[in-house]
Amino acid sequence: MNKNAVYLLLLKKLEVDLDVLQRAAQTAYEASTDKENIAENKYDTLGLEASYLATGQARRVEEIRQALKNCQAMTQAPYDTAQGIQVGDLIRLEAVNGNEQWVFLAPDAAGLKLIQDDQTITVITPRAPLGAALLRKQPDDDVQINVGGTVQTFTVCDAY
Repeated sequence: MNKNAVYLLLLKKLEVDLDVLQRAAQTAYEASTDKENIAENKYDTLGLEASYLATGQARRVEEIRQALKNCQAMTQAPYDTAQGIQVGDLIRLEAVNGNEQWVFLAPDAAGLKLIQDDQTITVITPRAPLGAALLRKQPDDDVQINVGGTVQTFTVCDAY
């Protein structure tokens, strides 16, 4: 698996998401300020609802813009065995039941799903329990996290 290709895919996905959301936010803003949406009585809330939508989308635009900025600023370096897993690393994990998963440890954009070489890669951050548990780990190390009172164990198979 090519870590640099995954990183570029992450940046591209954030750029596309930002563009789509900016257009949606602009549309919602225009709807909220359209003279046809001025309330005619106290039950006419179309303009108010459009305003709430525009506000929420503007916040989301800013979140994605910040995530893109943080990910662009992330240094891309090869996996360093002396430091163990760090932000910017691509990791292959195996659960105790044998299920395999790929994660990309990034400074932001948690939860984003990427597809590379027919594999789904989940973006996680050090703020997530799994991300925090992975920091400084090496291949063949086990990590445990507690999710809803259930302990989940993973083995680090590879780190790139």
